[in-house]
Amino acid sequence: MSHPLGSFCLVLHGHLPYVLNHGVWPHGEDWLYEAAAETYLPILAMVDECVFFDATPKITMGLTPVLLEQLTHPHFKEGFEHYLDDRIERARSDRAEFERLGNGHMAFLATRWEQWFSQRLEQFQQMGRDIPGAFAERAKRGLVEILTSNATHGYMPLLLEDASIRGQIRAGLASSQRILGFRPKGMWLPECAYRPTGPWTPPIVWAGSDRRVGIEHLVADEGITHFFVENHLIEEARSEYVRNGDDWHKVDWDEAQKYPARGWRDVHEPHGVNSDGNGPMRCSAFARDPRVCEQVWSGSIGYPAAGEYLEFHKKWGERRGLRYWKVTGNKVDLGDKHLYYPDDLPGRLHEHAHHFVNSVKDQLCAYRDKTGRPGVVTACFDAELFGHWWFEGPQFLRDVLLAMNADPEIDVCTTAEYLERHPPDKTVAMPEGSWGEEGDHRVWTNDQVDWMWQIEYRCEATFGKLTYNLPWREDEQVRQMLEKCGRELLLMQASDWPFVIRRGQAVDYGIKRFMQHVARFECLADIAEKLAEDSAYLNRLSEVEKFEVQDADIHDIIFPEINLNWWNV
Repeated sequence: MSHPLGSFCLVLHGHLPYVLNHGVWPHGEDWLYEAAAETYLPILAMVDECVFFDATPKITMGLTPVLLEQLTHPHFKEGFEHYLDDRIERARSDRAEFERLGNGHMAFLATRWEQWFSQRLEQFQQMGRDIPGAFAERAKRGLVEILTSNATHGYMPLLLEDASIRGQIRAGLASSQRILGFRPKGMWLPECAYRPTGPWTPPIVWAGSDRRVGIEHLVADEGITHFFVENHLIEEARSEYVRNGDDWHKVDWDEAQKYPARGWRDVHEPHGVNSDGNGPMRCSAFARDPRVCEQVWSGSIGYPAAGEYLEFHKKWGERRGLRYWKVTGNKVDLGDKHLYYPDDLPGRLHEHAHHFVNSVKDQLCAYRDKTGRPGVVTACFDAELFGHWWFEGPQFLRDVLLAMNADPEIDVCTTAEYLERHPPDKTVAMPEGSWGEEGDHRVWTNDQVDWMWQIEYRCEATFGKLTYNLPWREDEQVRQMLEKCGRELLLMQASDWPFVIRRGQAVDYGIKRFMQHVARFECLADIAEKLAEDSAYLNRLSEVEKFEVQDADIHDIIFPEINLNWWNV
C-alpha cells in the first residue's frame, strides 16, 4: 500500500524488576499488581476495542523477560486476584464512608472504581489469568509485535565481560521463547544503552578488557534484527556504508554532510548499525522522535499535565488508597486539588489525540520535504506511563490509533513490518550513550552506586572462573549449584537497583535487594567449589548454608531453566 507521507510506529517498553516474594508494599509486589491492573490489562483492552471499531491497532510492545517470568508465575496470578479483590472492597468501603459524609460525587467515583476493578478481574479471568499469553495471541494475529530484552534488564555497556552480556541476552531470549511460544526478532536494549566496538574503561578501577565488542554484534549473533536508541545516538553517528541496489559500498565519514537528502542521521529512518568499520549492517536501529514524544512525557507541556486528568499522587486513605482528584494544575498543591469529573475527559482526549496525530504528520511532511522520501515516526515510551502514571493514557492511545487508521496519509505498522517494507540503505557507527540523564551512563555509574559495580565485577569474575574450572558438565550437583549462582548473578545485574538508588525513589529497597542477591551468590558459589572437591559435602552443609540454599529456592522463583552455556563466548 502506498502512503503519501509515511509511517508511524508506537513502541511501548513494559518492564518491572523482579519483586515476587520480595516485599509487597510500599516497595515490592504492589508495583507489579498496579502495573498489571492499570497498564497491561488496559492496553490489551485498548487493542481489542480498536479491533471492535474495525481498526488495526498495530503496536510494538516490549515485555522484558523478567516481567514475563513474573506475570506467568502462579504466585503472581493468585496475588493479583487478591489485589483486585482488595481494590474492589476498598472502593465499596470508600463509597459507604462518602455516603455517611454526604459527599455524593465521591460516592459516585467510588462506584466507578468498584466497576473498573471488577472489569479488570473479569478480563483477567476470561484470558485464563495469562497476560503474556494474551499478548502472544494478539501477536499471532498481527496486531502486536513483541520485543525481547535482557533477562533482568542488565545495563550492557557497564558489564565487565562480554560473556555476561551474552548471558543476559541468551537467558532473556530463552524466557521470551518459552513463555510466548516464539522467538522475538526485535529487542529493547535496557535503558536504550549502547556501546560501540572499541576501547573501553570500566567505571571503577578494575582489570578488564580494554577493547570491547559493539552491542550490535552481541545481539545480532543471537538473531536480533532491530533495536531502539535515543535520538542523539543517530544524530551524532558516523556514516559508514550505503546500499545501492543489492550492493553495499563504503563511504566517507562526511557522507551525511554531502548528501543530506539521503536521510543520513535522521530519526525518521532506521539505520543499519556496524561500529567496527569492517562491513555493512549487523542490526537496524530505530531512533525515538523527541519532538513527538515530548507531547506526552514532558512534565510541563505533556498531555498528562492537563487539569482534567486523574491526579496520580493524591489518594484517599493510606496503604493502597484510591484516587478521587484531578490534576487541576501542574503547580497546584495536593491539598488544593479539585475532585475528578469523568465527563470532562472525552473532549480533552479527542483534542490531545488529534494534536498528537497532527504532530506526527507535521514531522513526516517535514521529512518528505527535506528528502523526498517517506519516513517513519517512532514514538517510544515506558508502557507504564499509560494507565498507571496517566490513568487515561490507554484511552488516549485508542483515540490516536483510531484516528490514524482512518487517515490514508499514515501507515500504522509495527517496527518489524516497517523494516520488511523499507529495509535500511545506510549503515552508521553510533557513539556511546543511553536515554538517561544527559544521554550518557551517569544515572548508572556515579558516586552513589559505583560501589555496586565493584561488587558486581567481582561476582562476574568469580562466576567466570567457576564455570571454566569446575566439572559442571560431568557433576550434576555442581551444575545445579552453579545454575543457582547464575540466577543470582542475573538478578543482581538488574539496572533497576542503581536506578532507584540514584533517583532516591526506593533507596533502602534497591540496596537491600542488590545485597541479598550478592550474599546468595557468594554462598552458592562457595558451596559449588566445595562440591567439586567432595561430592558428599551436600550432606554436611552448615545450618547457614542450608538456609541460604532454601532461601534462594523460596524467594528467587523465576528463570527455572538456567543453561550455563549461555555465558560461553
